[in-house]
Amino acid sequence: MASLSLPSRHLLPKLTPFPSLHSSTQFNPNKFNPFPNPTTRLSSFKPLHLTHLLGFTTTAPRASSSAATARAVQAAEPWQGAHLKPLMASIATGLLLWFLPKPSGVSTNAWQLLSIFMATIVGIISQPLPLGAVAILGLAASVLTKTLTYAAAFSAFGHQIPWLVALAFFFAKGFIKTGLGTRIAYHIVSLAGSSSLGLGYSLVFSEALLAPAIPSVSARAGGIILPLVKSLCSACGSNVGDGTEDRLGSWLTFTCFQTSVISSAMFLTAMAANPLCATLTFNAIKTTIGWGDWAKAALVPGVVSLILVPLILYVIYPPTVKNSPDAPRLARDKLRQMGPMARNEKIMAATLLLTV
Repeated sequence: MASLSLPSRHLLPKLTPFPSLHSSTQFNPNKFNPFPNPTTRLSSFKPLHLTHLLGFTTTAPRASSSAATARAVQAAEPWQGAHLKPLMASIATGLLLWFLPKPSGVSTNAWQLLSIFMATIVGIISQPLPLGAVAILGLAASVLTKTLTYAAAFSAFGHQIPWLVALAFFFAKGFIKTGLGTRIAYHIVSLAGSSSLGLGYSLVFSEALLAPAIPSVSARAGGIILPLVKSLCSACGSNVGDGTEDRLGSWLTFTCFQTSVISSAMFLTAMAANPLCATLTFNAIKTTIGWGDWAKAALVPGVVSLILVPLILYVIYPPTVKNSPDAPRLARDKLRQMGPMARNEKIMAATLLLTV
């Protein structure tokens, strides 16, 4: 059977089947002929097989081409070091300030320290490396350029406040990883969550109980309490987007949001800004505020606020569902799914009590 051949596309004349709207000539259907003179054009036709029209090719790719492509992909692995553009921007900022003329009344060391500080800030914002690496590089630059002595550069590491913050973050990671924080919250809900107001108080005091060990509102309220709130609201038939938010979910979310700020102010390690306030106090009046001093001063106003805020919100923004009998049952079901306390949870709890 002869192969199907068609004329090459570049040999076809331009088709004008319809006249222009602005043309005065009438359309003549006899002129609509793509091959006006087949006897003279036929000799110049080139074969074009059907496989070409369909986009197929009969030529197999070469093995060498595939190997070259594989080598190119292997060679194009992502860069594992610092992001070069943000790194260059950070270094350029420091060098620019370093060589600018210092203002009158400013010492050379102070101006150089400002240039290193601004370069570090640009690095923290643009993140050519993780934040910790950028901070260490800035600290190393201040020592290598003799802007600061080694003792002055590392003097902050001998203060107790940074170590309290670091210790609290270690505890936060342990609470989340072992599941101890979620277990504590479920236990409290199972005991005091039969009514909507009691459910709100149980979540509020659960979050306050976790505050000394988790120095982040996002980690406590967002990582532990919020998933618990969503589960309890769903069990009570209050979901987002279906018109049932006012049953329980809106009030409960609003209450937990407002009281998380109170619990963050009750303990020195409940929020990263608290140690900064203690340091500013020491620099201003030379008085050290320890963990116990902070907790003793904030205990009464904090507890009173934790009691009053949910009650006030319950009056001015009440839920339509006053009872939540499914909440304790759901909490007990979750506890049964978690099983008995694991060894890591017991170690975490004992370590926290011993450290505090």
